[in-house]
Amino acid sequence: MPVEPGRAGAGRLIALLAAVVSLVSGCTGSVDPGELPGVYRNDGTGAELRLEPDGTFSAVDVVTDGSSDPADFSGRWEWLGDQAGSDFVYLSVDSGALGKVAGIQLYPSGGNTMEFRPDPDGPPSSKLTKAAAP
Repeated sequence: MPVEPGRAGAGRLIALLAAVVSLVSGCTGSVDPGELPGVYRNDGTGAELRLEPDGTFSAVDVVTDGSSDPADFSGRWEWLGDQAGSDFVYLSVDSGALGKVAGIQLYPSGGNTMEFRPDPDGPPSSKLTKAAAP
């Protein structure tokens, strides 16, 4: 039985989309929330973010978007894996140079790296890499 041209094209498109989804989902790998606590740094800028096991965080000289100056701030963090359509750490800022903000999203990007992305589809404003435990 011959295959209709439209159906063959649709099958190829579905296969291509499945491959792309597989590749994109494999970029960050699965994130174990228990592995998130630690110190993340950007040695080039001096930025540092500490995610504590008790759900608190502190940030020093961190740029969270492309238009602000480095700032110090602190608050609480929460892993929002599949709850929000994409995996990210939600930072609720309680004090510091940013004042009260609704929250900041921090995205894991694989290899123990986190990125601040003011636009989830855009480039990161800064990257921080998890420091080795002393």
